[in-house]
Amino acid sequence: MIWIWQQIENGAWLTLERVRAYSLIVLALGVLGFAGWIAVSDGAIDRNGKPIGTDFSSFYAAGSLALEDKAANVYDAAAHYARQQQMFGTTTPYYAWYYPPIFLLVAAPLALLPYPLALALWQGLSLLFYLGVIAAILRRSTLPAAIRRTWWPVALAFPAVFINLGHGQNGFLTAGLFGAALLALTQRPYLAGMLFALMAYKPQFALVVPLALLAGGQWRCIAAAVVTVIALVGITSALFGIESWTAFAMTAELPRKLLLEQGEVGFAKLQSAFAAIRIWGGNIALAYLVQGFVSVAVIGSAVWIWRISRDINLKAAVLLIATLLASPHVLDYDLMLLGPAIAFMVAVGLGGGFRSYDITLLAAAWIAPLLTRSVASATGIPLGLIVVAALYVMTVRHALMNRRGVMTAREQIAAA
Repeated sequence: MIWIWQQIENGAWLTLERVRAYSLIVLALGVLGFAGWIAVSDGAIDRNGKPIGTDFSSFYAAGSLALEDKAANVYDAAAHYARQQQMFGTTTPYYAWYYPPIFLLVAAPLALLPYPLALALWQGLSLLFYLGVIAAILRRSTLPAAIRRTWWPVALAFPAVFINLGHGQNGFLTAGLFGAALLALTQRPYLAGMLFALMAYKPQFALVVPLALLAGGQWRCIAAAVVTVIALVGITSALFGIESWTAFAMTAELPRKLLLEQGEVGFAKLQSAFAAIRIWGGNIALAYLVQGFVSVAVIGSAVWIWRISRDINLKAAVLLIATLLASPHVLDYDLMLLGPAIAFMVAVGLGGGFRSYDITLLAAAWIAPLLTRSVASATGIPLGLIVVAALYVMTVRHALMNRRGVMTAREQIAAA
């Protein structure tokens, strides 16, 4: 028993050979599952009567309305659903649109293409972007040859990838933009600001980023982000009409009411402290109270780390994970942000050595998206929240130990 615990503590159980083997097994199973799903579908409709890529049907319908100068109708659920029914049949479920008009800059061009091609292009290009960012994060560290041969199946087989593919969602784009912005921050702060601004279609993820950048004194990045957001608002207003922003403002409360308070998609799909309280039977007021406590604690600690730490890889991981914990509105495909977070923490470990339990926690974070929704549904245990919180504690521990001058085993050997 002691031997098993030691293996968990030092991560020796997870050899590179096992990492490669486990990743390839998950990847093969995922590919086979998707191939079977598509094989039994009828054109763009799966065997359950849903459009392939489910949520993407919402994007596609919204884009088609925008191309007809009806962008404001995207925020009219009846008009938006009517377009989905026109495209995918009268029995198709309704997939809502909660994004600001900025995301129409993505949806409208895709709606010019046939649906299957648009979905394939959207997911394929954004997946390549995500993979490229993961590669760039790891390239900043001195990678042993064995790891250079292993990273891509790990990144591609990350279970959140398959969740995002199943939904046709924007998790690849979000993870790619966030990771790329953090990569660019030290050398190209203006570019980093522009990349952060391009994430404005996810306003629920803006709770921590501005404060962390302020704490880190990243004024050029902040200025570039502000200018870029203003430009995006101007461009979308010119293309889709100012009424699209008016309609968005009038419906901005819907995600809170429908997703959070009414649990429209099910609380097991949400990965936040708010959702955990609701799963356990807590009322809305208690859920907001607990989420508020978590958000304040996470934001405060993230800002502190961004103020005192000089390790950009550690700060990047902290910001990515804190973003997931601080928002009540985090869905299972949003766990794609764990991809670059894990990569940044691997870079931290490769640079200075891994601390106790690091490798096991990183492995748990990698596999967690595969299990979070089903475990929460079956047992009421918010596995996703627990793993993300544990990963965040790991990053905070790194910051504390670095500040106190506590060296890892590798650093002690180097110093000797």
